[in-house]
Amino acid sequence: MRQPKDIKKTFSQKKKVKPNDLKFEVQHDSELLVFLLEKLSQKSRNDVKVLLRDKKVFVEGEAISQFNQPLRLGQKVEIRWEKQPEEIKIRGLKIIFEDQYLIVIDKEAGVLSIATEKQKENTAYSVLSEYVKRQDPANKIFVVHRLDKDTSGIMMYAKSQRIQKALQENWNDNILERTYLAVVEGIVAKPVGKIISYLTESKALIMYSSQNPEQGQKAVTYYEVAKTSKKHSLLQVNLETGRKNQIRVHMKDLGHSVIGDDKYGATTNPIKRLGLHAWVLSFTHPVTKEAMRFETEVPKAFLGLF
Repeated sequence: MRQPKDIKKTFSQKKKVKPNDLKFEVQHDSELLVFLLEKLSQKSRNDVKVLLRDKKVFVEGEAISQFNQPLRLGQKVEIRWEKQPEEIKIRGLKIIFEDQYLIVIDKEAGVLSIATEKQKENTAYSVLSEYVKRQDPANKIFVVHRLDKDTSGIMMYAKSQRIQKALQENWNDNILERTYLAVVEGIVAKPVGKIISYLTESKALIMYSSQNPEQGQKAVTYYEVAKTSKKHSLLQVNLETGRKNQIRVHMKDLGHSVIGDDKYGATTNPIKRLGLHAWVLSFTHPVTKEAMRFETEVPKAFLGLF
């Protein structure tokens, strides 16, 4: 992990790695599909039709899905790789990427990833399920991974069981980077560290950490101190494993609980929320095999402490 030189500047910049949009000028009258097959010779006919279907092709600034749209000399044609998602009229999440295979969202703290026995509605899952069904009642979404209710940041859902399975069964190979930001109590003396323990869950749904391999699942967490103040440290945290409450438990093991986390030893809550944010998610797309990278803005409340 790289030590930021200027955390406020570094953490305010978005660094999505994505294909550059393409722009072409029509040199002679043609039809749109014929034109695209000529310009995108590396892609199959089916791939080009998918671009049209997903409204990623623009003629003179207007999204076009009709393959036989006539083109005239001098017209401008654009390929915009990232689909512009419909704005969901509900507080708590924002779609930051969508294609025919998956959806990536930025979830606010306080929103459940999926339903529980106590809460069925207004979860990230239920909101996205309603969203895709508005496009087609047969559409569904599938959980790939989860975030704790009080953790904000990036999550990914699949649009089919096939994609869900492809991502989950090859999770360690598919995930290129998964970086969290954690605001913890006190000053962490060691600037870089690695925490290894074995986690098990009690009947009270609390995770416990042990150094005994026979007492739980192995959990490995890497951290780097990015910023400190008189009372807090801001850490960049990367996971080798993804156990339930792993970061929260390991910060307690470190002796510096995440702020607002009274479940795992915190005694302060200066920003009235858990100080944990899923900042960066980078993965290999299960179908296109492209390297996808998404980075969210750091919660302003975090930066306000430093």
